[in-house]
Amino acid sequence: MAKPNPLQEQLLKAGLVKKSKVAEVVREQNKARHAKGPSAPDELQLEVERARAGKAERDRALDAERKAQARASELRAQARQIVEDRKVPRTGDSEYRFTVDGTIRTLLLDADLRRKLSTGALVIARLDDRFELLPRLAADKVRERDPGMIVLDHGQETAAAPESTSEDDAYYAQFKVPDDLVW
Repeated sequence: MAKPNPLQEQLLKAGLVKKSKVAEVVREQNKARHAKGPSAPDELQLEVERARAGKAERDRALDAERKAQARASELRAQARQIVEDRKVPRTGDSEYRFTVDGTIRTLLLDADLRRKLSTGALVIARLDDRFELLPRLAADKVRERDPGMIVLDHGQETAAAPESTSEDDAYYAQFKVPDDLVW
């Protein structure tokens, strides 16, 4: 057994502690000195570990955000490529007007393109500052990648339009629409 230190001897002589208690403390100190297991982490180590975990979490969040931005950019580029590849050439001298972001825009179309556009076979898509006509299948692919590029789609509007009431129909029936009206 290890010898107690001078302070422990003085406490023993003064009768403040028992010999068994001193021996127990000496054994615990000896175990602590020669123990192979890790010691209990102190506050500094815990703080460092918390900071490291916080930084790792922030790094993961930033990485996920960067990946999401890269994916969105990739989808926009794919949509642009589809519009460039599948655009329908415009011909004609008849003006077709439509609204985009509160402003009225105009495209020159012939009667065939106008009919296809009104039935929903063609769709108008925005590409930077210009507008292009796309077939329905290409427009669906563009809508999957970037729905903001589709400006006018008569095929989608009919499905999403709210149903009118019979009162509205009866009221507007009294107004005749001229046959030669082209807007």
